[in-house]
Amino acid sequence: MQIIITDSYEEMSMAAAKIAAGQIYFKPSSVLGLATGSTPLLMYKKLVEIYKNIDIDFSHIISFNLDEYIGLAQNNQQSYYYFMQENFFRHININIDNIHIPNGMAEDITKECADYDNMIKAAGGIDLQILGIGQNAHIGFNEPDIKFEATTHAVELDNDTIAANARFFADEKDVPRRAISMGIKTIMLAKKVVLLANGSNKAEAVYKAVCGKITPAAPASILQLHRDVMMIVDRKASALLPKELCN
Repeated sequence: MQIIITDSYEEMSMAAAKIAAGQIYFKPSSVLGLATGSTPLLMYKKLVEIYKNIDIDFSHIISFNLDEYIGLAQNNQQSYYYFMQENFFRHININIDNIHIPNGMAEDITKECADYDNMIKAAGGIDLQILGIGQNAHIGFNEPDIKFEATTHAVELDNDTIAANARFFADEKDVPRRAISMGIKTIMLAKKVVLLANGSNKAEAVYKAVCGKITPAAPASILQLHRDVMMIVDRKASALLPKELCN
């Protein structure tokens, strides 16, 4: 695991954007695994800037998002489909047919999950997976104690996750209680993983991911076994890491 410590959220975001841009430049048909939420938001803005200024080409890129709330339609402003369209996809030249986000309104959620994994396999697997990390060390919506061997599946969100996501909704009661998420196994099959974290509220989760025991109680800890992981975190998120690991 490679760890990069940055001095700010903006520096973290630019570092991640450059890695993603490099992946696209060297393999224009890359399969990208994408995350949502506040952590990667600036990374997407930086990628859009790179796209406009350097003219990297997204037309052959295939994307798979990590997760989506169950019960939110695509036009709901809190859906991850809406988030990705507004903050990234509509600003670049990606082919809409190459965009994949779980359908939280599917009649058969189990089939939706199985079909999603099959589409990832058919695309040749994920070349670069972008991750955030929850305060309870979840990745995607894989909450603590979800089995490591899980593929894409429906999850019940923990109270901590619901409380953390409430800031995006008018009221905490409006936060969906279920979501579709790529499973740990699906994430671990990605060829390269980049995990982003910023802020002191993520310091304990980052420590568990890097230095803690590998356990489903801290889902991100499984990344210690991945062959190619880069963690980009700001100083506050790295506060609990041993000094020898921090540049």
